[in-house]
Amino acid sequence: MPDNPHTDLFEEIARLRARGEAGVLATVVGTRGSTPGKETMRLLLCEDGRVLGTVGGGCVEADVVAAAHEVLRTEVPRRLVFRLTENATGETGLMCGGEIDVLVESVSVPHLALFGAGHVSQEVCVLAGRAGFRVTVVDDRASFANAERFPGAARVVAADSFASCFQRLALPVRAYSLVVTRGHAYDLECLEHALLSTRGYVGLIGSKVKVRGILRKLARTGRLAGVDPARVHAPVGVDLGGGTPGEIAVSIVAELVAHRRGTLAGLPRKGLSVAEVRRLLALDARPEAADRQERP
Repeated sequence: MPDNPHTDLFEEIARLRARGEAGVLATVVGTRGSTPGKETMRLLLCEDGRVLGTVGGGCVEADVVAAAHEVLRTEVPRRLVFRLTENATGETGLMCGGEIDVLVESVSVPHLALFGAGHVSQEVCVLAGRAGFRVTVVDDRASFANAERFPGAARVVAADSFASCFQRLALPVRAYSLVVTRGHAYDLECLEHALLSTRGYVGLIGSKVKVRGILRKLARTGRLAGVDPARVHAPVGVDLGGGTPGEIAVSIVAELVAHRRGTLAGLPRKGLSVAEVRRLLALDARPEAADRQERP
């Protein structure tokens, strides 16, 4: 049953989006004949399981909530058509004899944290914003991380160290994170923070040799026990063959979009396999000396 059918759903959607939480809105977009739901009636399914509003109740509402859970998982919209007849709905007491159309769509906005404020991050910020991501830029240099260089960012966090930035940073638990700093030590620091503070996608730019080295060092800290290796996308990006900051940004944002839409499988990606990431994080990998013999 809905928690409160009189809640202002649009205000609640704004709160969900600001917090980076997921939600699905179901709207009655058409009716014919006698139906329990009327046009523009709405129901909101929140990430925490709350159901607000109504599309008319009864068996229709139960089916809409079930479809909303599926859209919550996939972010793929659905349009449902219910034909209500006495035979079909007699057991629930609904004897309407009409039809009702319901549009079920995600109202989530994905958050992306860019750790590092260099040239690639500038390009990623522009493209990711156009792709629907709410971008936060994080760097330990205010001369790089500022509104002038990142006018499209929803937020810019700059302090005298990344550790200080982390204290001011509150990322949604499902946030995407992209580590694009200027040095390996900063990459390691930011990658660890992203993996431990969120449950979402985490990408790292660089060569495979660099990525393997960083993952091994992280594994040795012992703090990543239980981290899902499938969250690590490194080296990040779809393999498009480009090398300029703009081309690299296109490959990265393409991967972000594909991950969000569930279409990563089959794309020519740059990243290590989940199996190799798992071995590296478990310290069950070849000796580091072998990395010197591998191609980047």
